Amino acid sequence: MRCTLCPRACGAERTEGAGKGFCQSGLEPRVARAALHFWEEPCISGTRGSGTVFFSHCTLGCVYCQNQEISRGGFGKTITARKLADIFRALVDQGAHNINLVTATHFTYAVLEALEVYRPPVPIVWNSGGYERVETVRMLGDVVDVWLPDLKHVSSGLSALCAGAPDYFAFASEAIREMCRLSGPASYNDAGIMQKGTLVRHLILPGCTKDSMRVLDFIHDELPPGTPVSLMRQFSPVEGCPVPGLNRRITDREYERVLGYFQDLGLSGYMQEKTSATREYTPPFDLTGVEE
Repeated sequence: MRCTLCPRACGAERTEGAGKGFCQSGLEPRVARAALHFWEEPCISGTRGSGTVFFSHCTLGCVYCQNQEISRGGFGKTITARKLADIFRALVDQGAHNINLVTATHFTYAVLEALEVYRPPVPIVWNSGGYERVETVRMLGDVVDVWLPDLKHVSSGLSALCAGAPDYFAFASEAIREMCRLSGPASYNDAGIMQKGTLVRHLILPGCTKDSMRVLDFIHDELPPGTPVSLMRQFSPVEGCPVPGLNRRITDREYERVLGYFQDLGLSGYMQEKTSATREYTPPFDLTGVEE
């Protein structure tokens, strides 16, 4: 197939096991880890954990990515859609509150095929960098229950420098509007686990608080009132990052500035503790739950 799933619409030829597009992915899904994950927002992880599937490769090129081993290095194992369905079933059997698909855009067709084989009796969470085409979001509208997108940047210059995508906000903003339309207002079960809705994440970067406030302005002004937000302070420097200024964690002052603006706007959701800024919260990518 000639791929146009993500905003790059590079038209690359993809076969079952190989691809020459930006993401370098074939058609069959490549997975680095599938296990219960306890470090998402409380409404996602709950007490039993989120059944999280980490897909290899990515449509973005974030220089600060904590998962570079899989997003840029491509570590993982190529499996079939039927095997992916078996992984979903195993996670449900382990008690997962939901099935959490992390960075799966480039494997959209395989995810849809897997969900035809087995539709879990728990919510499907689409956990992405936000860089989506509206057309792809609509393809997923009948199977995704909870949208969990990042909204990383507004500035096109910052998006180009940090994510290799100067058009990031143009696409992410429209995609997230569509996610909100498809999901409707957030709803939760008696245990506080999100069953439907859109939860927008934003990671504060060092030296970029003005752009963070522009992100919050968009959420406040353009998304439905009450859309929950996760304000993240977990940025941790990546060795060899080429962008000046991203060699440190954010300061308390930077976080408090953005948090104060969040509160002034009357937004609601989740705020991370300072202790979240550590690589210990990145799970080991060791093919757990993928290999036989």
